[in-house]
Amino acid sequence: MTPVRYGIYLAALDPTVGREIAKTRPVVVVSMDAMNHHAETVVVCPLTTKLHPAWRSRIRVRGVGKPAEIAVDQIRTISTLRLVKKVDRLTSGDAMMLRELIVEMYGLP
Repeated sequence: MTPVRYGIYLAALDPTVGREIAKTRPVVVVSMDAMNHHAETVVVCPLTTKLHPAWRSRIRVRGVGKPAEIAVDQIRTISTLRLVKKVDRLTSGDAMMLRELIVEMYGLP
């Protein structure tokens, strides 16, 4: 499977260390498609249903059938072997908000 940018996939994130988000959960792929096609890793932001409306590092979405937040503060690189299956895709509006927050937080396009 070649992951696509802004696709939502189930990913097995264990084992983790410290306060990293754990377990098998949805993640949004944020790395560019050219990188996803050639590398054996992808850059992802996990989704969580534990909502923190006041946190500026989170974006509220409904990409998994219920309210969730994209945890941009938990961005990480994972092996494509951790991806279990594709479950959805961000809307273009949510993808734009995600790009803007990544640029604001990390200075990346």
